[in-house]
Amino acid sequence: MPTHPQEPGRAASDQGAQVPEGAGPGPRGDLPRPGRPRPEAANGEPGPDAAGPAAAEDKHTTAIQELEDRWRRALADLDNLRKRHTRELERERATERSRTAAAFLPVLDNLELALTHAGADPGAIVEGVRAVRDQAVNVLQLLGYPRHAESGVAFDPARHEVVGVVQDPDAPPGTVVEVLRPGYGDGERQLRPAAVTVAKRE
Repeated sequence: MPTHPQEPGRAASDQGAQVPEGAGPGPRGDLPRPGRPRPEAANGEPGPDAAGPAAAEDKHTTAIQELEDRWRRALADLDNLRKRHTRELERERATERSRTAAAFLPVLDNLELALTHAGADPGAIVEGVRAVRDQAVNVLQLLGYPRHAESGVAFDPARHEVVGVVQDPDAPPGTVVEVLRPGYGDGERQLRPAAVTVAKRE
């Protein structure tokens, strides 16, 4: 049988094509290189072990809880401050009421003394009542409410209340002719204005 000489190029190709038994094909350039698998869920999305949005959400939750805790502490402090202020204000009011009432106790004592001697001398009673009146006026002045019962002064709408207008040739127009009820206090500390009659303007 005739034999054909083998071609040199074909022989080299056949030798390179021979693969040892049990060995797989060599690596290809288009396949991914082996490495640590990325955790993925069944639907192809990153699993719970993947770092990212979950960690950020934990930080936000912690920050919100801290802010809520600060807010609740601030509300508690504000409520305690309001209650303490209310107690202090009520204590100051009670102290002021007590001080004012104590200032008027001597006035009551003198009135009772005048009533005790009412049958002795009518003239003395009048003088005693006048003295008690002056004492009460002095107490109001010490409390910051001076008495205003001046006549012949110019009418002041901040201190006077007109209850009548009269014709008086001896008084300049717009002046106080008579004080029917005294006023006490000035400005923001005014208890009441003086009730007066005023000379008529021509």
